[in-house]
Amino acid sequence: MHSDRRGGRARQLTGDGARHAAHLRGLNLERVLLVAMERQGPFTRAEIIHDTNLSAPTVGSLASDLIRRGLLRDLGTGPSRGGRRPSFMEFNGRHGFVAGLHVASSDTSLAVADLRGEMIAQRTIPTPVDRGPTGLLAQVAAELRGLLRQARVPVSRLLAVGVGAPGAVDPAHGVVKALAPNLKGWNEVPVASLLRRAVGAPVFVDNDVNLAILGERWKGVARGHDTCAFITVGTGIGAGIIVKGELHHGYHFQAGEIALMCMGPQFVDSDFGARGCLETLVGLKAVEARWARHVSSEGEPGAKGLIEAAQAGDRKARSILDETVTLIGIAAANLTLTLDPSLIVLGGALIAQAPHTIDEVRRIVARIVLTPSGIMQSTLGESAPLWGSVLLAVNEARQRVRSQLKNGR
Repeated sequence: MHSDRRGGRARQLTGDGARHAAHLRGLNLERVLLVAMERQGPFTRAEIIHDTNLSAPTVGSLASDLIRRGLLRDLGTGPSRGGRRPSFMEFNGRHGFVAGLHVASSDTSLAVADLRGEMIAQRTIPTPVDRGPTGLLAQVAAELRGLLRQARVPVSRLLAVGVGAPGAVDPAHGVVKALAPNLKGWNEVPVASLLRRAVGAPVFVDNDVNLAILGERWKGVARGHDTCAFITVGTGIGAGIIVKGELHHGYHFQAGEIALMCMGPQFVDSDFGARGCLETLVGLKAVEARWARHVSSEGEPGAKGLIEAAQAGDRKARSILDETVTLIGIAAANLTLTLDPSLIVLGGALIAQAPHTIDEVRRIVARIVLTPSGIMQSTLGESAPLWGSVLLAVNEARQRVRSQLKNGR
């Protein structure tokens, strides 16, 4: 009996030791892969040893394992620098793929990218606004499957999908709480679960202006800025905010909903509708409606006509544009005083059509704020939310791969 108990104890210790060793190896695999993912180009085993503080034999074994799994690509040896020829490798971005979607009131943009975020295929379709949320998402899912076929990416290798939508979004649950009024019938829509069933991959959803600032910080003018914001001025108005490198959503997922910003005491008791006071005053529909009341039958309607008339010296057009830019400047100043970002990026249809107005926005902000933030035009333009959705998907996909390694799968 005593011998049996001792043998059982030995077997338990052996099993515990094996589990511990497997767990430790999983942690180290994830550690090496994280370093590899963060490097932009080829690297050597020596560089991995330096960055991880793991031993040379351990790194050699882990790298071989990651190459076998297809997560690293062996590039062979390079030229000698006086000693042993270095062995180069790189992260295999084509180990898996992601998709990004931007659902807007007029068009929906789709993209397929690899795990480095390199775009492989893109497509833009008219948003099927007449089909309701479920029908719209079903059509978008069908378009995405078609784009995957075009890119020759099997659905089984799609690891994550990022989605940008206007309005208040609960990113933790992938639910659009309330969408901008340009898309009717969107309230408490479980976008993530609906799309996941349709495409068979995890789906992550966020507000499209949040994703715009993510995109600008990754690929655009906000690179290097850890606390920054994006203000979009178009049919809708909104802001995306990053604080210390992280998106700021707010307690009710309404951070950045500056369309609701009240611009004066005369509006406090007014019913300024679902779009809010600022958007009612300076949204494209409001601005174009004001211009339409004054433009002659020969004049060009719309924002383009307004801007051209203002530049040509039309006093009424100049007055409408000046008032619009002043209110945008006040909103940017208010955001600056609240957040104190190093940069505010301006984008959207109005800014794209009248980039010269940014100088006036800067002047207004400088008159209100003692130490104003930098103010720059978006360099990604209307594709900023799509780039942000791709980055969202890339980050989630990479985390999924690393977790699988860490957990021994």
